[in-house]
Amino acid sequence: MSQKLLGIDLGGTSIKFGVLTPEGQVQEKWTIETNILEDGRNIVPDIVASIKHRLAMYGLTKDDFIGIGMGSPGAVDRTQKTVTGAYNLNWKKTQEVGSVLEQELGIAFAIDNDANVAALGERWVGAGDNKPDVVFMTLGTGVGGGIIADGNLIHGVAGAGGEIGHMVVEPDDGFQCTCGNIGCLETVASATGVVKVARLLAESYAGSSRIKADIDNGEAVSSKDIFKAAEAGDRFANAVVEKVCRYLGLASANISNILNPDSVVIGGGVSAAGEFLRSRVETHFMHYSFPQVRNTTKIKIAELGNDAGIIGAASLALQFLEN
Repeated sequence: MSQKLLGIDLGGTSIKFGVLTPEGQVQEKWTIETNILEDGRNIVPDIVASIKHRLAMYGLTKDDFIGIGMGSPGAVDRTQKTVTGAYNLNWKKTQEVGSVLEQELGIAFAIDNDANVAALGERWVGAGDNKPDVVFMTLGTGVGGGIIADGNLIHGVAGAGGEIGHMVVEPDDGFQCTCGNIGCLETVASATGVVKVARLLAESYAGSSRIKADIDNGEAVSSKDIFKAAEAGDRFANAVVEKVCRYLGLASANISNILNPDSVVIGGGVSAAGEFLRSRVETHFMHYSFPQVRNTTKIKIAELGNDAGIIGAASLALQFLEN
């Protein structure tokens, strides 16, 4: 029996696990809740206990595994295999992760930032078609990303490479970003950013619209509501989507004019809009991109959904052991 990979996707609400083949096929997967109480001190022990329990249940031992890979929020030290400042985990101080897992499980361990790991997953067996040059952009509560160039993740000197969400797309009249800058992509293209754009446009929109009426009445409106209304023909919602897609097309073109990747893959909750989103982003991408780039770089929607993290983490372990 060939050896397997184990991928871990660590999040603030849940921890996802997957047992995979070296080719990226998920054979088993499970999820546990993330216990962030007491400064998150139970998270690593919970991971160890869950893996031990499942391996016993599946009749597997440490010798059945090539390695373990993990994607984690926060600042990840890939060499020391630690995590610092993952505030949604209550990990304010540096946490020993790799040393504990390796000691407890006896399996080699690799770790990287969660957005980078999701990028690896989509590149490996998702929309990236295992090409060596892929950009992954995830549109969720914020905007994250990962850049793979010539088969390697781009980390940068401080590990901040691939911070696509903080590319400035509206420098003069943009929204304040949590990072302190004005007009970051995250402020207009995340799930919360789409709603911000809608609220701003609603101030000057004179036509009739259910979405505008809901905003004016102080009712809760989500990015999903806006995209659904736009697809159904709501002109105001359509104007909001058009503006958001212009920002995404501009950002995709800027990245691609520098890197000329095989594809820019869009994932995360907002990407559930599918082709309705993709085709519009592509239109603006074509407008802003360099001729050779627009003829070679493709705009795609992610394919792996919630499995991108565990699949990418598993591929990380494989790469770590091959180096």
